[in-house]
Amino acid sequence: MTSNQQRAALQRQIWAIANNVRGSVDGWDFKQYVLGTLFYRFISENFSGYIEGGDESIHYAELEDDVITDDIKEDAVKTKGYFIYPSQLFANIAAGANTNESLNTDLAAIFAAIEGSASGHASEGDIKGLFADFDTTSNRLGNTVKDKNTRLAAVLKGVAGLDFGQDYKNGHGSQIDLFGDAYEFLISNYAANAGKSGGEFFTPQHVSKLIAQLAMHKQTSVNKIYDPACGSGSLLLQAKKHFDAHIIEEG
Repeated sequence: MTSNQQRAALQRQIWAIANNVRGSVDGWDFKQYVLGTLFYRFISENFSGYIEGGDESIHYAELEDDVITDDIKEDAVKTKGYFIYPSQLFANIAAGANTNESLNTDLAAIFAAIEGSASGHASEGDIKGLFADFDTTSNRLGNTVKDKNTRLAAVLKGVAGLDFGQDYKNGHGSQIDLFGDAYEFLISNYAANAGKSGGEFFTPQHVSKLIAQLAMHKQTSVNKIYDPACGSGSLLLQAKKHFDAHIIEEG
């Protein structure tokens, strides 16, 4: 299977999950749960990869929280900008989601802890409010706690089952590009199905690509990318793809 075929298969799988778990809730109103869960998986796997550092003998998700020292946590926050304990990782929460009667409150506590881990650090402003739209008490998830947990578990299980391909499993390719493609596909489909309301927050991919190319034309170095009207982040994702091909300056 070619990379394009794999991407198409992944996109079909993602959209099927998004439609199946939302039930009767409008897709645009439910998008934050699918997108938020996808992002939760990304930062969990990205953080685990950082801690493991390529050492196949280390499996961060299998460690006990109490083996994590304050120094390890402090160094991780300085480097990554946030911290996630093993028990808080997406993989562990998704694994026990179906039988977790306090799933909605557990998720809320985990998201608050991830955001809180950056408190007092340079990354605080970037991490604060990261999961603000992921309201685990919303009636969009269901009228009862049981209903909410059932739907949240379905989203977690669905995203956990996404196959990003063998290259991803082997550590080849860019994690952020793979998840970025999935995110961009989801938000574009949500916007297309939401009509005008969705279009207010999403710039079509080909327009975003053109703007990014024009902004970086003949640039030999790039310091920052700024989108003053950032909605879904689609323009920034396209800029990131072109940003990689340029000389990057710190700043």
